[in-house]
Amino acid sequence: MSVHRVVVLALDGVIPLELGIPSRVFGGAVGADGAGLYDVRTCSLDGGPVRSEADFAIVVEHGPDLLETADTVVIPATHELGPEVEDGRLSPELAAAFARIRPDARLVSICIGSYVLAAAGVLDGLRATTHWSHADHFQRTYPAVRVDPNVLFVDEGRVLTSAGVASGIDLCLHIVRRDHGAEVANRVARRCVVPPWRDGGQAQYIERPVPEPSSESTAAVRHWALEQIDQPMSLEHLAQRSNMSVRTFTRRFREEVGTTPNRWLTARRLDRARELLEASDLPVDLVAQRSGFGTTASLRQHLNATIGVSPVAYRRTFRG
Repeated sequence: MSVHRVVVLALDGVIPLELGIPSRVFGGAVGADGAGLYDVRTCSLDGGPVRSEADFAIVVEHGPDLLETADTVVIPATHELGPEVEDGRLSPELAAAFARIRPDARLVSICIGSYVLAAAGVLDGLRATTHWSHADHFQRTYPAVRVDPNVLFVDEGRVLTSAGVASGIDLCLHIVRRDHGAEVANRVARRCVVPPWRDGGQAQYIERPVPEPSSESTAAVRHWALEQIDQPMSLEHLAQRSNMSVRTFTRRFREEVGTTPNRWLTARRLDRARELLEASDLPVDLVAQRSGFGTTASLRQHLNATIGVSPVAYRRTFRG
């Protein structure tokens, strides 16, 4: 298997933390033999140093010609929209760099790096996200893009966009999971000491008043549910274990997790099913039972609705 080339395009004013995310995540992905699965390189528009958002410059050793070799191109955020994107259009220099990217290359943005993708026209007609504080401006500037400000990241196949800093990590881990499966992505997450999976549909942490301290929390019941993921459990049962009414539990759960209990539980069951399909030889009906779906038909329905493949096709993809 050839090593997948990831090229990170650093623009003036780049945020150092976000610039380093692709190298940290993709660079930490290794196969069963310990060999790296991605080759991560960084380039600038002229091959020279790049001014960062911090009080230092970043030395970049590659120019825009490196983009011609990219299987995936990542655009990290800059502190403010600079001269590369003015009035919703790419500068001539950035447009020339983008013209070097192969038509089949995957395009990824972190935070307001989405402005670059939108200005290049690759988001027209697609669903995308960006940092919540820029969402309204982004939508006004690019009305052809279907902006969703309430999610961590959006996967549209060849083009993927993420919200703020942490969601850039989530998106890169999602890409590793999509390319090489849960086991590889989970190893990368453990090395980075971050959660291995946050669903892209989870809400962004938008600024809002801090709630009053409360002893009511859904953390304990979420931990319990993960340990009992193969067992039937209803919303009423979960609320009862938390000593809350269904209404209070649902509200508190959404505040803490960003989604409903049922959607969260289904996502965690799918996580478990995918791990079993990748790492075990269990028949699909047993995978369905041990992940809490009960029947093969239920597992097939949810897996197909989420990633568009059957359990058998998913196993074939990740186990060859």
